[in-house]
Amino acid sequence: MSIHKRVAQRRFENPAQKAMVSLLVTAGHVGRALDEVCVAQGITHDQYNVLRILRGVHPEGHPRYAIAERLIDRSPDVTRLLDRLEREGFVERNRSDEDRRLSISRITDRGMALLKEIDPRILEVHEHFTARFSRDEMRQLTTLCEKALAK
Repeated sequence: MSIHKRVAQRRFENPAQKAMVSLLVTAGHVGRALDEVCVAQGITHDQYNVLRILRGVHPEGHPRYAIAERLIDRSPDVTRLLDRLEREGFVERNRSDEDRRLSISRITDRGMALLKEIDPRILEVHEHFTARFSRDEMRQLTTLCEKALAK
């Protein structure tokens, strides 16, 4: 379906507006599909993202500020995300030996098991939205997104 039909708009002011609306509509669709997968497992997409970040540094961990820097959607309340994940047994937090003011979060075996279960479904979503792209087009899409984010 064309972006014109999707947003019921016959014309855009300029190519930049059309590109931004297209990007936002697509991001919304991808986000909702990922949310559905996560909710079916009893977590939010933001919580999945935290677990994914912590898996990347397993068995070490990250302080809260490092997790916040790496989140796809910058959440203002990483502490609450970590609190819930800890209550569910997916994350554990301990004080840093080097700096007692820092709490280091680590993914638990239970968190790793959840990711192992959810990752194939997340991959299905990724493949659904990229199936019509060639490898070169996916590289180009990545390059264009990075270009849009450049300062």
